[in-house]
Amino acid sequence: MAFRVQAQQLDRAEGTLDDTAVLDIGVQDTGPDGGRWALAVRGVDVAASSVQDLILLWTVRGAPHLYRRTDVGKVAAAVEPFSDADAGKRIYDAARPLKAAGIANLAALDEVAAQMRAIVTTPTVKGEVSGRLAAVMPEPYLRFCRPCDATHLYEMPFRLAAVRAGLELRPGTSPPVLQRIPRFRKAAASGERFDVVRAYLRLLGPATPKHVAEYLDAPVKEVKAHWPEDVIEVTVDGETRSLLAADEPALRSADASATRLLGPFDLLLQARDRATVVPSPAHAKELWPVLGRPGGVLVDGRLVGTWRPRTSGRKLTVAVQPWQSLPVRARATVTEQAERLAAYRGVALAGVDVADV
Repeated sequence: MAFRVQAQQLDRAEGTLDDTAVLDIGVQDTGPDGGRWALAVRGVDVAASSVQDLILLWTVRGAPHLYRRTDVGKVAAAVEPFSDADAGKRIYDAARPLKAAGIANLAALDEVAAQMRAIVTTPTVKGEVSGRLAAVMPEPYLRFCRPCDATHLYEMPFRLAAVRAGLELRPGTSPPVLQRIPRFRKAAASGERFDVVRAYLRLLGPATPKHVAEYLDAPVKEVKAHWPEDVIEVTVDGETRSLLAADEPALRSADASATRLLGPFDLLLQARDRATVVPSPAHAKELWPVLGRPGGVLVDGRLVGTWRPRTSGRKLTVAVQPWQSLPVRARATVTEQAERLAAYRGVALAGVDVADV
């Protein structure tokens, strides 16, 4: 865990977008304390950073992620499915009607992308794009949505085709607004820096192919076929895992002392070896509920509890549920981070409410 804290730069005081490692794999931007807060807790002055320097894309698991705008061509190559079978797994139940109709999954994504690009010539709200797609796509691409009482394109092909179409999401829009990426061109290859398997190992290692496959929603077989050669084997919790050989010294010397209030979808909490991240099943259930995730309280390189924001007008209270008694020093550093969160949100901190253990 200390290695991951350091690799993800959660222990640094300041940094820039250019040298922020998590932007290589993407920073999930879900909820009010999403992507930009994840950058802020890694020392980036998000208030001073230009919005134009970042780009928001639907990528891994169809979730919105922030990247550097200058990297978009290589990112588009990195998040491509490894194969047609991989694409079928990533689009979930949409693959079955396509297979029945004799349509390959990658070909289907390309067709959806072509139609999306033709539709989105100016910034367009998602609902309008979806409605116009439903009017031009044939039946294997469509499903009836009971909540909307309407026929839509399947959701995952819609999301995963957006980058192929050269479309980005306009930040801060709900419902999402899609727009064309200026001068977009997908790179021929991602290169090592943006390769999603290497990036996972670099930022969330040591790991197994199964961990990476679950993170990507890809078949384990495909991940194994793209496993780096320059890895070493290490043992974690009795399990043999891989680590990039270049990272072995950092793993052996890792020592993290940072305190941070991590957003619910922070990369540190996205690791698929949850029993390593949070050994207690009860605590894991609290941190990763089916709905309504809290954030994670990180103290000295370990997760020690959860937190939730409570707002009243222009005031914020941070409610902390610790998993153990917090020492006075830890409470003080948590309060410092709560003040940082309030400043980020542009409100006053009313207080930090630490529950009894």
